[in-house]
Amino acid sequence: MISRYALLFLSFALTGLLMAASASATQVRRETDIVNLRLGERILVDDGSCPAGQIKEVLGAKLASTGVVRVRKCIARKR
Repeated sequence: MISRYALLFLSFALTGLLMAASASATQVRRETDIVNLRLGERILVDDGSCPAGQIKEVLGAKLASTGVVRVRKCIARKR
């Protein structure tokens, strides 16, 4: 029989894995490659529109009647 502590540990471990998977951003070559942007999702776009050492980040910022509103900004490229 599994103890309460083992179940609690397993639930925390599973939550951590799910959070790590959702924290990583997808990278595409063109912004038109983004089809279904979800609320809170971050996509990195490597289209050369940002200065050297930076990459464009597209964020699903808020929900409007027309769908998810996109916010674009240049952020430091992580290596």
